[in-house]
Amino acid sequence: MTNVTSTTTARYVLVFSCLGHSYMHLFAVYFFLVVLPLEREWAMPYHELISLWTIGSLLVGIMALPAGWLGDRWSAPGMLVLFFLGLGGAAIICGLATSPTVMWAGLCLLGAFAAIYHPVGIAWLVRTATESRGKVLGINGVFGNAGVAGAGLVAGSLIDLFGWRIAFLAPGAISLATGVVMLYCLVSGRLTGDAARRLPAQADGQTGQLRAFVLLLITMFGGAIIYQATQIALPKIFAVRLVEFVGSSTFGVGAFIALVYGFAGLTQVASGYLADRFDLKMVYIGTFLLQIPVLWIAASAGGVSLIAASTVLVMANTGSLPAENMLLAAATPEQRHGVAFGLKFVLAFGAAPLAIRLVAYVNDTTGGFSLLFTILTTVGIGVVVAAALLPKLKRPQKESRETSPEPNALAEHTGTI
Repeated sequence: MTNVTSTTTARYVLVFSCLGHSYMHLFAVYFFLVVLPLEREWAMPYHELISLWTIGSLLVGIMALPAGWLGDRWSAPGMLVLFFLGLGGAAIICGLATSPTVMWAGLCLLGAFAAIYHPVGIAWLVRTATESRGKVLGINGVFGNAGVAGAGLVAGSLIDLFGWRIAFLAPGAISLATGVVMLYCLVSGRLTGDAARRLPAQADGQTGQLRAFVLLLITMFGGAIIYQATQIALPKIFAVRLVEFVGSSTFGVGAFIALVYGFAGLTQVASGYLADRFDLKMVYIGTFLLQIPVLWIAASAGGVSLIAASTVLVMANTGSLPAENMLLAAATPEQRHGVAFGLKFVLAFGAAPLAIRLVAYVNDTTGGFSLLFTILTTVGIGVVVAAALLPKLKRPQKESRETSPEPNALAEHTGTI
């Protein structure tokens, strides 16, 4: 097949797509570290502060479908320029906030612009990758994980050194600058518009199975609840239960968050290896079977035990994604993969508001997080039961190197949402 995009353009696409993936995940978890100093400065309880992100996190999910539609109908790179500029502007509004109302408004904008990335950035990268699509998507996934891990270090260090406002203003300015540079590259011709390599229509090797798809919707939502609730609560849990290690330092909390999510990023390579070579259903179930006892342990763990349990928990949850993506690809016709993965993103990010309310409710009523982990243990058991009911799905067939790249490369290699 003739390549439509140049090597230079493909490199620019990879750079901006990877930066976007990193920024999106960084800002999605950023506020949960900023709330720690805000508790003292604004004299507000933790559960009220994290609730300010509820609508913003909801918008990350519900705005994904219209963002993807605009990316297809108008311009994917144009939408990403809007993503960088909007994300940076929203972060600056948050950094300048003097009241919970202004912070809430800034976070709502942050969520709306953050929603652009996944349905636009990853699809754009897939269309413009001229070769080694799996490798390119793997690199992109690493940047997504780096965003989650880096949020702790960036927010923690900036808060401790300069205060929480700079912690918002500095990354916001960097995102704005990235948008300006991308716009310049687009206008100057260094980055072409939507020059995309469209793959020819291919026959499906397997008819989508409604039962499998419905069951996967259940397991994906359950897994997202566990991931989102853990991501939301860990900064506060570490601040309370690791006081002998971190004292009152937000950077110390952020460093341990970075440690946990940094290791999780490495896990996807191993879990992808297992998904390629063993039964997908068994690999998928195995990752959740591992989470159940770890969640139970985390309910009362502290010190080194808490760090170890949290690391294993996030590794197992993130490690479920390669098998999950391949199962989803196998359960849906190829011409419906875009819709199927779009629904996955809506579910994954749509779980965040529910997780926020759950964390806030548990902390408000119990003053701790033990009940949260007990609830998440029950969710994990439900996911295992639903996954066990999955019918046997035929693994998506791979094409030879002489033909176009694998239609299911996205499903096999995309690890971070």
